[in-house]
Amino acid sequence: MCARDAAAWIALSGSLVLSIYELVIHTQFAAAHRLREYDGNCERLHGHNWRIDVVLRGEALNELGMLVDFRDAKRLIEDATARFDHRYLNDLEPFRDVNPTTENIARTVFDAVAAGLPEGITVARVTAWESDHCGASYSR
Repeated sequence: MCARDAAAWIALSGSLVLSIYELVIHTQFAAAHRLREYDGNCERLHGHNWRIDVVLRGEALNELGMLVDFRDAKRLIEDATARFDHRYLNDLEPFRDVNPTTENIARTVFDAVAAGLPEGITVARVTAWESDHCGASYSR
């Protein structure tokens, strides 16, 4: 339904309401990596203090008025990223076979978090920041 049709439906019935809630959780980890076959400095071993932003989305709040408890969401996200902290990413799955780019880190965290979410909650987006000015987002 396009916005014009939705507006017409609301005008006629007064009952079309779509509520979407989003939570944003930040975490971070420090890790080293190197980009295989990259023509430049990033092919050499180097590290980042990665910042990860995870956006969770859902339509319904629970009986406490929460989409999901922040404590539970943070635990799930920490579980998804803890294995990277103070490690050489190229030695870890899936980065033994996949270049540990910012884009691939975002996708890997997205998949890990999505696998542990309760029904009705989805990952809207994961953004991995390798610096204050450069990051990559992944969503489906």
